[in-house]
Amino acid sequence: MSPSFEAPVRGGHLLLALLTCLLTSDVGTGELLTLSEVKDLAVSPAATPCWQVEQFVVAGECRKCTLFEVKTLLACIRTAFVMKINCPESQREEYKSCRSSSMEETLFWRFEAAMISLGLVFAAVVTLRQRALDRLASEKVRKQIESI
Repeated sequence: MSPSFEAPVRGGHLLLALLTCLLTSDVGTGELLTLSEVKDLAVSPAATPCWQVEQFVVAGECRKCTLFEVKTLLACIRTAFVMKINCPESQREEYKSCRSSSMEETLFWRFEAAMISLGLVFAAVVTLRQRALDRLASEKVRKQIESI
């Protein structure tokens, strides 16, 4: 029997829920959640961002995360850029990771610079190799002429 496509996703939510419970529960008072409560939390719609399950409206432009937001918001971890969104059905405001045009432009120019540099290096290698081969061919012809 082949594994279901949704199994890794639910397992990931379960792991996230377990970590959240461990980090937010007060172990000293014994207020830990049971496994069934953790599973309920893992599959609840609150664990899924609203923009994945419903329509959303962009409330703020894509902007660079602050140093504090990088450490606290999960949305800032992937790209370090985030935009604020509103989900009208659930009346929630959340942050969604986004790709900034300035970041894309910077990455593009870095790539272009790397490719130009690589092209110049290989052009120099080809030129040097061609000169060495021309020199060897000239010496071979000179030796043949001298032997006559």
